[in-house]
Amino acid sequence: MLSPYGLDIIESCLTCKMRADQIFCDLPDQALQSFEQIKYATAYPKGAILFVEGQAPRGIFVLCKGRVKLSICSTDGKTLILKIAEAGEVLGLSASVSGKPYELTAETIDPCQVNFVKREDFLRFLKEHSDACLRVAEQLSEKYNSACREIRSLGLSHSAAEKLAKLLLDWAVKNGEGAKQEPRIKLALTHEEIAQMIGTSRETVTRLFAEMKKRQIVQAKGSTLVIRNKTALKALATT
Repeated sequence: MLSPYGLDIIESCLTCKMRADQIFCDLPDQALQSFEQIKYATAYPKGAILFVEGQAPRGIFVLCKGRVKLSICSTDGKTLILKIAEAGEVLGLSASVSGKPYELTAETIDPCQVNFVKREDFLRFLKEHSDACLRVAEQLSEKYNSACREIRSLGLSHSAAEKLAKLLLDWAVKNGEGAKQEPRIKLALTHEEIAQMIGTSRETVTRLFAEMKKRQIVQAKGSTLVIRNKTALKALATT
């Protein structure tokens, strides 16, 4: 079924073709049938806010289609984008389990389909299905490891150029382009948002891209960025 945002909505988790590829979605049939009874499938446009940093946890959001920007803000209004969540990820998980406020803000950067489950229903679901508890533990462990990698990248990198190079290489791997001689990356973020991901200014990101293009390390083709010299980009990432 098509939504107002042009999405082909997945009506049932039981018939979803992505199940086998996602940790939380690949539950035994009995658990998945129980999950089907408590979830609400919703379509969101680009730029919709799922939840806000500091908000009391209402429940979890299973991202079925699209991408979501996860960010935190300082008291003076500065924003740091922690991650771009992809289809199959569970958002608001740690807050819903602990009962503490959401630790970040989730905003859609594409039209998205999201399965929402109320916190009380989700906690009851976990008590009744041990397999689901294991999946949640795996998800939380992966999020912890991912956070450590991000902190290491931001905290131990010596320059904005190094951080940007690492980000581009990471995106290439996530897009299945990592092994190619000239990986292609679909850039869905603005220079301002990329700056928020690596803790620098928009002007710096614009300057770094211009320098990379001048050195023929990367080439822009519309919204696609082609890594023309992967060796040089890797050298920037290890300076």
